[in-house]
Amino acid sequence: MNIQRTGSKPSAKGPADYFAGAVRIDPLNEPPAPARVAMALVTFEPGARTAWHTHPLGQTLIVSAGAGWIQREGGARENIFPGDVVYFEPNEKHWHGATATTAMSHIAVQEKENGSAVSWMEQVTNEQYNS
Repeated sequence: MNIQRTGSKPSAKGPADYFAGAVRIDPLNEPPAPARVAMALVTFEPGARTAWHTHPLGQTLIVSAGAGWIQREGGARENIFPGDVVYFEPNEKHWHGATATTAMSHIAVQEKENGSAVSWMEQVTNEQYNS
């Protein structure tokens, strides 16, 4: 058993290569192999979002605060709110973030395949974000 105390891992800024705007990542859990699941609490300030990306084994988002937007490639942008649970299929290209006026936090849960949980792609354009 391992209890990870609040504040035992430092918060990090979302890297500009993978995020637009102010994003804070608070690691929650990343047990050693053979476990594959990693979890983080991610907070997006208004207007902030991820770049387009995929996850080899899918991703679950549990919205905990605020209001956000999600979009999968070829689909419409959709609203998400506290209590919503979103699942992206393996290798489904998507992005997620805050709305233009309201911050949003979610717990992101994903599994690693061959040591990687995500494949990052191009940034979401302002036109894509605002449509």
